[in-house]
Amino acid sequence: MPTLLQPPAQGGTAEGATDITLRAEVISYSRNRGLFAGLSLEGSTTRPDNAANEKLYGKKVEAEGIVRKGAVAVPASGQELVAILNKKSPKNLSDPNSLKE
Repeated sequence: MPTLLQPPAQGGTAEGATDITLRAEVISYSRNRGLFAGLSLEGSTTRPDNAANEKLYGKKVEAEGIVRKGAVAVPASGQELVAILNKKSPKNLSDPNSLKE
């Protein structure tokens, strides 16, 4: 269940959550102006769309291969988004061995 963190000034919210096994960390931040409607997806799941992956990449590839293993290159339609995320995302400076199970 998400834990509400100290909200930033000027209409922003921040939340932190984890999965049921307490291994996944999720941090969400939003800043808005004007009217804002929120949606909670607590208790829901997210599943990969393998048919859409195959259509986009032209071959069968699983979500883990796309996201974690670099099995396919970022398509042209996603390069700008990935570049922005890489630029704006905090860097993990911890010891990589500490992240292994």
